[in-house]
Amino acid sequence: MSLNPVEVVPLPGPGGQMLPRRFRGRTGWVDVAEIIDRWYQGKGDPEWPPADYFKVLGADQRVYLLKHELDSDKWYLAREW
Repeated sequence: MSLNPVEVVPLPGPGGQMLPRRFRGRTGWVDVAEIIDRWYQGKGDPEWPPADYFKVLGADQRVYLLKHELDSDKWYLAREW
């Protein structure tokens, strides 16, 4: 999986967790229309820091996979289709 750093405007979710509201894609800002799926990468392997993954539908009707590394608070675009 190729990770490209991406700028994300987050929205506070339940329990203070950050949810992606919009992000800067390859062609400009993309609003998140829906979070399709979400999963977690827990602690345990230092090579894979704790992270949240979001499969989202953009307002442009494309699907994106975003990764939020929790310790560094960095966001990445992992895939789009």
